Amino acid sequence: MSDSDVPSDLWTKATADAYDDPDDPMFAPELLAATSAFLAERAEGRPALEFAIGTGRVAIPLQERGVAVSGLEYSPAMAGRLREKTDRIPVVIGDMSSTTVPGEFGLVYLVFNTIGNLWTQDAQVDCFRNAARHLVPGGRFVVEVEVPAARRMPPGQAAAPFDVSEEHAGIDTYDFVTQRAISHHYTRQDDGSYRYGAHHYRYAWPAELDLMARIAGMSLESRHADWTGVPFTAESESHVSVWRKDAAF
Repeated sequence: MSDSDVPSDLWTKATADAYDDPDDPMFAPELLAATSAFLAERAEGRPALEFAIGTGRVAIPLQERGVAVSGLEYSPAMAGRLREKTDRIPVVIGDMSSTTVPGEFGLVYLVFNTIGNLWTQDAQVDCFRNAARHLVPGGRFVVEVEVPAARRMPPGQAAAPFDVSEEHAGIDTYDFVTQRAISHHYTRQDDGSYRYGAHHYRYAWPAELDLMARIAGMSLESRHADWTGVPFTAESESHVSVWRKDAAF
């Protein structure tokens, strides 16, 4: 099977079993409090649907704020870990570019660069369309994603480190034609050796995502540098964008 036949990396049981790391900054209580507060406000008391819900890192604290949350997840192993934690969040197994979930939602959201897990522009456009399909008129689609590090690279350079420590080295390599990229992870083991892992993704610029939203019948409502609402600027390294479904769609 070639890359073109596969929509995304499929996360394995080994990945799922190791995913919930309390020492990882993305599990910081203050971050999850800000994330869930931001999303709960945009839901406006209506049900929410998380694309790529994973093990429930965001969905569980959002539900604790009183929001009825459903999930869509590509990896059965990741969904299995969520189901071990709670039986109050229904999850459908499928691809976020095409699979539908029962119900209508005031909020669909996608966090932590996961839009990039879809490897082609067409698949990402289909993801926006799928989000709009689930939203009531006036509902919101929220995406958290990095601004590509490619903008900081001089001509001839196609790799950028994103984490360097004694325990882990992470390097992104970019294909500037396809906008495909690979995150290379070298993780130190207890015996001093290093384990290699790779994650494939497609990067997209904010303006490109805005066009995808317009194709799907949504308009940009706001864009922030993070979940606390810091203004997005030319120096921001990530963004949280909110698109609203047009009433005509």
